[in-house]
Amino acid sequence: MDTIFIKTPLGIAKIEGDANGISVISVHQDGLVSESIPEHFQEAVSQLNEYFDGQRKAFTFTLHPKGTDFQQKVWQALLEIPYGKTMSYLELSKKLGDVKAIRAVAAANGKNPIWIVVPCHRVIGSDGSLTGYAGGLWRKQWLLEHENPVKQESLF
Repeated sequence: MDTIFIKTPLGIAKIEGDANGISVISVHQDGLVSESIPEHFQEAVSQLNEYFDGQRKAFTFTLHPKGTDFQQKVWQALLEIPYGKTMSYLELSKKLGDVKAIRAVAAANGKNPIWIVVPCHRVIGSDGSLTGYAGGLWRKQWLLEHENPVKQESLF
């Protein structure tokens, strides 16, 4: 397993993976940026940069997150939330077939190891509120605004 660090508008992203795919992307306030990027990270770094530049809405590089079968099921459902859209924890639980699993779904969402790419930031409270986010609520808000910027039309 290799690790690199890249600069993003939200802090330094730590990326872990190997030839089988990316297993972790997490964000940190600061840190040293990697000077070289191994071949098996090139596509992920390129696509993340395109995302932050507003040029990419979906990721196509290989993911290889580690988790339980249930976590994998939740993370797969997260991948189906379209760019610029949100879904509540309750809606996500219903989509997975068990409304009573809302706490388990929320816990699996919180264990998502692949920041941004598996879009747990698109899951919100039933009342539309921004709820817990491992990267900090300010990052969640930034990501949602980045994906769905409010276009104010001129009044004059």
